[in-house]
Amino acid sequence: MSEYEEIDLGNITTYSITNRLSKVNTADFTRPYQKGTSLNQFISNLPNILIGSDFKQLIAKIVHAYRAEKQIIAMMGAHVIKCGLSPLIIQLMEVGIIKCLALNGAGIIHDTEAANWGITSEDVADALNDGSFGMVKETVEFINSALEQGKHLKLGLGEAVGKKINESVATNKQYSILAAGYAHKIPVTVHVAIGTDILHQHPSTNGATAGELSHRDFKIFCSQVVHLTKGSIVLNFGSAVVLPEVFLKALTVARNLGHNAHGFITANFDMLRHYRPQVNVVQRPTQTGGKGYQFTGHHEIMIPLLVGGILEGIG
Repeated sequence: MSEYEEIDLGNITTYSITNRLSKVNTADFTRPYQKGTSLNQFISNLPNILIGSDFKQLIAKIVHAYRAEKQIIAMMGAHVIKCGLSPLIIQLMEVGIIKCLALNGAGIIHDTEAANWGITSEDVADALNDGSFGMVKETVEFINSALEQGKHLKLGLGEAVGKKINESVATNKQYSILAAGYAHKIPVTVHVAIGTDILHQHPSTNGATAGELSHRDFKIFCSQVVHLTKGSIVLNFGSAVVLPEVFLKALTVARNLGHNAHGFITANFDMLRHYRPQVNVVQRPTQTGGKGYQFTGHHEIMIPLLVGGILEGIG
């Protein structure tokens, strides 16, 4: 027998499970998969638990925002393009879901290369060894030419590149988000951090021009953020630093100027959870109302599911 005293459990108070508040109910479980199930039914059958419930809620809120003609803004890192998802983003633009799209500087590089040559994304690790990383000439010549024309026409950076692709003989321009934005008069803004893109390694790049056009895009983006109201949508696909920071500044500009940019819905989609999207997209902008969602998973799976659910929802 142990020399230590044991607690007496004989007087423990218990209660019935029927009186307990339980967070999981079998009514929220998924249904067995049936061969031939539609995408709409597949998403509907996701568990009404945790992220499964959040995913269905977000789709419903985007569909409602679309039908109510609310502002819907998407922000996107370049990895989404590299994952082959441009056709889906363009589809959301064409049907009127995405009303404004913000990219980082790398976005125009991959978009331009896909449109003109049908290829993009070099092997960085291999090219870095001999100093050839980012030293292709055609990409830089095309974009810098577009920026010079854009400066003359007083365009934003995204509009300038989109105009050039749209008016060029690019054989794959149907894959260009920038060209689609220009063609459908949807603002595609580009927010450049000098030194982060391969363009900045080349002597033909004019930092003053890039800065001027990107700052114009920031002001264009701010003019879209002012339209955020209760029930509007802001989506961030894979930008871990630049666009969450840009969004927070644009939002404070809108509120500083007296616009009622409160009560909207935000969602962040990325392969990992990062600090800035969590606080600058999901948490801080919605602390005065609305709701923020966080979804973690590979873009090439999550974004097609989201787009499919939205398009099924709007009929």
